[in-house]
Amino acid sequence: MTEAAGGRPWWHPDVLADRRPILAVRGQVLTAVRRFFTERAYVEVETPALQISPGLEPHLRAFATAWTPPDGRPPLPLYLNTSPEFTMKKLVAGGIPALFQMARVYRDGERSATHHPEFTMLEWYRTGATYTDLMDETEALVATCQQAAGGAPLQWCGHEADAVQPWRRLSVAEAMREYAGVDLMACLPPHPARDPDPAPLAAEARRLGLSTDEGDRFDDVFFRIFLEHVEPRLGFGVPCLLYDYPICMAALSRPKANDARLAERFEVYVCGLELANAFGELTDAREQRARFEADMDLKQALYGERYPIDEDFLAALEHGLPECSGIALGIDRLVMLCAGARRIEDVLWAPVADKRA
Repeated sequence: MTEAAGGRPWWHPDVLADRRPILAVRGQVLTAVRRFFTERAYVEVETPALQISPGLEPHLRAFATAWTPPDGRPPLPLYLNTSPEFTMKKLVAGGIPALFQMARVYRDGERSATHHPEFTMLEWYRTGATYTDLMDETEALVATCQQAAGGAPLQWCGHEADAVQPWRRLSVAEAMREYAGVDLMACLPPHPARDPDPAPLAAEARRLGLSTDEGDRFDDVFFRIFLEHVEPRLGFGVPCLLYDYPICMAALSRPKANDARLAERFEVYVCGLELANAFGELTDAREQRARFEADMDLKQALYGERYPIDEDFLAALEHGLPECSGIALGIDRLVMLCAGARRIEDVLWAPVADKRA
């Protein structure tokens, strides 16, 4: 992947010259992003890539390292962050009401046309904002970036989505019904459950011709249906905001006030490509700790390892995280869409090496 066609390295003058128009689009997008948030009185922040806890999503793998103190103390285990979320929300708890960052983040075990081990994540948080407010803001941002890149519709793999036109907003339950014929709410228990019985949803999966296993969790079955029947059909013509996930997929989001079986979470899809993930942020430290511990128990069961919980982050929640919403958006994927690039490496100035010299 670090070589172009014909075996030439990525830095070869001819290879680099071919990519310069796409890299120019990258510059236009980054400039537009900074202008967008500056005009809205957001503060741009910078947080360390080295963290005690890299992020606790069970299926993400982090790069481990250690810091050796100069005073002779033992080395301190650290990780390259998979997201700047914990640190940015500490700044919100410390009194910064609206902030954004374009952070370098790191994820081990990932590389494909749309994944890279090091990439740029745009995250922003705003106090007093609901997750529907962030839907509006995301729609405005992406439309601004499309216009800054020349105004043509976003493109990926031969498909288009015009971000300047009104976006489609679709609940997860509506999407499952429309594209898979599944009544998701009927497959959830009547009360909130961190690990719902997968049997009703598994029956629906088998009806669709999908295989299920005895050890499947609800999430496993959900994503088997979602990835096969729903995700590939989202965000064509115009981008799609997919919202209200089951509470068992809440991560760091709070429950919906009018139906605690669902979480205040949305994702953005463009031409079948996931672009962003957003939450109405959970502020309950006790509930967040319980979720972290459950996620690390799952990680231990699946992969034989667990990451430390960031106690300082939970202390910030205890201190008082204001009601707020936040979102993470893949900058490199946004540039791909604005430039019509098929591979993430086409929009990077330089890729991470994937072989020994």
